[in-house]
Amino acid sequence: MPLDQTPYYDYDDGKEEEVGKEMSFLDHLEELRWHLIRAAAAIFFFMIFAFIYIEEIYETVILGPSKVDFWTYRMMCKLGTAVGAPGLCVEKLPFSLMSREVSGQFIMAFTSAAIIGLVFAFPYVFWEIWRFVKPGLKPSESKSARGAVFYVTFLFFSGVLFGYFIVSPLAVNFLVNFQISKSIENQFDIGSYISLLATLTLACGVAFQLPVAIFVLTKIGVIGPQFMRTYRKHAVVVILIVAAIITPSPDVTSQLLVAFPLYILYEVSIVISAREEKRRLAELAAEGNEIKD
Repeated sequence: MPLDQTPYYDYDDGKEEEVGKEMSFLDHLEELRWHLIRAAAAIFFFMIFAFIYIEEIYETVILGPSKVDFWTYRMMCKLGTAVGAPGLCVEKLPFSLMSREVSGQFIMAFTSAAIIGLVFAFPYVFWEIWRFVKPGLKPSESKSARGAVFYVTFLFFSGVLFGYFIVSPLAVNFLVNFQISKSIENQFDIGSYISLLATLTLACGVAFQLPVAIFVLTKIGVIGPQFMRTYRKHAVVVILIVAAIITPSPDVTSQLLVAFPLYILYEVSIVISAREEKRRLAELAAEGNEIKD
């Protein structure tokens, strides 16, 4: 459908009802602008909320992986006791955090609040984007993409939690205990610590969107299940490389803990791709029969 003939949909009441008005290119931009404004407002709302309680958030959440009583370290110690591997217990994290700039703590509080606002507003932000995109889809495409907001949100938060509770503490534990000389003390800038924590958690949140990306690529015919099965071994190598990038620590255990769920997501993506490929071919065959008739 040409852009200037795209139906206009009323978004105010939450229903996609055509009101008999055509949207021009500028109308589309105006509609997109308001979606982005509402998304930005949601991020700002959660950002302000996080900034108000930033001290509590730092003590319980952000600085959590830097303390030996963190949940992940306690679970590792229980596992080590059960399997007879006491080395899994984290007894010390020999480092201290410092702020070497006058405005360092304020900037970190503001930055952390912005990241938290983005994470918690993600479902609404994606919903706003989806409301803008969905009216342009065909009925069959809209039907096959039903539940997109739920699945994208679920995968994102699953990745964030995995990055926070698994990847981040393992990376912190390795990096702070690695020393080239006992005479060198680990005194890290708070900005470096926040950057590490945010990068790992958000990277895992994005990486867990693999099934969604495969679904879209299969829908448009770029990739298929047979291709993914054929290049499974190559995908394993890529997953290991991605795991090595996500985890700054070179120990094999951390990389395998990241690579394993990514590989599971890859296998799930093959199943999703196979189902969507079957549906897409059936639709093309039905359209071909209609043309012949």
